[in-house]
Amino acid sequence: MRALAVTPIHLPPEEIRRRQARYDRLAPPGLEVELVDVGAAAPASLDTDESVRASERQVAAALARAGDGYDLAFPDCVLDPAVPDTVSADPRPVHGLLKLSATYLAGKGVRFGAVVRNEAIAAEFGKRIAAYGLSAYFAGTRVLDLPFEAIADTGTWNRAVGAAVRELASLGATAVINGCSAVDVEPADLPARIVDPTALALRLLAVEA
Repeated sequence: MRALAVTPIHLPPEEIRRRQARYDRLAPPGLEVELVDVGAAAPASLDTDESVRASERQVAAALARAGDGYDLAFPDCVLDPAVPDTVSADPRPVHGLLKLSATYLAGKGVRFGAVVRNEAIAAEFGKRIAAYGLSAYFAGTRVLDLPFEAIADTGTWNRAVGAAVRELASLGATAVINGCSAVDVEPADLPARIVDPTALALRLLAVEA
């Protein structure tokens, strides 16, 4: 099964290669993911509501112009830009990393929270959770207040996660979604488990293979 992943922002070639290598490593047998850049008209980062909305429009356009040869598609973003809130009527299903991972956790009766990079992402994350009807399972988000460059810096990201996870665990979260689709979170001695939404979503998609 072949999947098309579309970046939510315009990225340089070296970051595309890094993210593609991550997909190659995480994709289960039977699932092949090809990552493509959304295009130069998209924002370079998601730091405001305006940039989030622009990303949504550009991802929708990229998905619409995608060629044949893919069984499904998804945005390379935990905010699920351009992903339908309900089942897609498109002959090529458009899935969401957040929709898949959060729905799975809720289906298992897990109360979960999330850590995200900035306030704009936190606001959109909460809106998505509400749109998917999962608010009853959601303990909220904690903002790590990190620059865009931290996405490719595993050490910086991991150092920022601990206090946020402990706070969410105090609110009843037993799992915390790492609110960036392109970061590897290293195991740590924390009171709630960190969920990689990309890895979990890929495993769920591979069930269809």
